[in-house]
Amino acid sequence: MAMAMAGTATFSISSATSIFRTSSSLKFSSKPMLMPMRFSPKTQSPPRTLRIYALTSNDIKVGTNLEVDGAPWRILEFLHVKPGKGAAFVRTKMRNYITGNTVEKTFRAGSTIEEANVFKESKQFTYKDGSQFVFMDLNTFEESRLNEADVGDKTKWLKEGMDCNLLFWNGKIIDFELPITVQLTVVDVDPGLKGDTASGGSKPATVDTGAVVNVPLFVNIGDEILVDTRTGQYMSRA
Repeated sequence: MAMAMAGTATFSISSATSIFRTSSSLKFSSKPMLMPMRFSPKTQSPPRTLRIYALTSNDIKVGTNLEVDGAPWRILEFLHVKPGKGAAFVRTKMRNYITGNTVEKTFRAGSTIEEANVFKESKQFTYKDGSQFVFMDLNTFEESRLNEADVGDKTKWLKEGMDCNLLFWNGKIIDFELPITVQLTVVDVDPGLKGDTASGGSKPATVDTGAVVNVPLFVNIGDEILVDTRTGQYMSRA
């Protein structure tokens, strides 16, 4: 029994010696090894890439963004025309995002058109700083600013805390979109009378943004109303 244990011990030492000898024969380089590094998408956000698609005139519809003569345009109206003689074409009315100009332009049927790389980002209107309107990204807290000229007539529906869409092209803000429906407070209006609900008449009312809206005769000061920002028309009481 003792001899068996001694043999086992001798075998273990021999094996260990063999291992150490083999390890000592390895040679290590003093030069540092360069290993490829992989970044997690959580720690490094991918850069925004250009999204440019080739369209044809058949893809044109209301709201399509096109790049024509190096400028971004939005399709307001379109009509496919097939004359009795000659080639078919698409007649459009377009608005230039940069200048605000509206023009009519025709495209030959089937012709290739470049789509403008216009994208939207949701921002909240937080406050007005002098003549500038400040919008904030609620995820990054990054601020974007628009001048009064950029906001234009939309200011009459704009309230602090309102979520809007800012439109970007080539890294620049070119436009912004209000919510379709906004809730406003009536601050000045002639008082209503009994029976006004059924009369069907209307009267001008001033809301808290300063805009004037035609409202039913039964609407009074302090009422909350819903307004369509596209038309400026009263929709209902909130």
